[in-house]
Amino acid sequence: MILPNGITGFYSANHQKPPTIDEKQFKQNCFSLIPHLNGVIVGFKGPQMGTNFFDVEARVFNKHLHILLNAHYPFMAFANKVEYGKVAFFDEPELVTLFSPFYNVLDTKKLNEPVILKLGSKKNSVQNENNLNDDELKQIAYWKPERIGDIIFNYWD
Repeated sequence: MILPNGITGFYSANHQKPPTIDEKQFKQNCFSLIPHLNGVIVGFKGPQMGTNFFDVEARVFNKHLHILLNAHYPFMAFANKVEYGKVAFFDEPELVTLFSPFYNVLDTKKLNEPVILKLGSKKNSVQNENNLNDDELKQIAYWKPERIGDIIFNYWD
């Protein structure tokens, strides 16, 4: 997977501002799709200070889960735990089927792919395929995320 420019939410005046996801449309999709699985939405959070993703809490299949969507690109993931700096991703085929017409639903194989950092260099510090800008590379060098999912759904301020 190629990490696109702006995926982290960091950029400077020298770089083009990353796109943004339509919050209203995402909320509408969640509230209309989840009931198809006899589920219910129990919470909706837009990107908070220090995060770059939407977090929708739902009860589906008699379990509590999170539907995450990057704030800048239509990358979605599912998690059973979302805490500061710790997101436990999981795959749920029925949710993938439901949301994949609207979003690029990432599986745990992609999300848990290790981030390969080149130590001692902020420039081009990420060896995984990417189009990240310098500000993002500096943040990654500082925070040292372990997985690709930690870049796409981050808790950086």
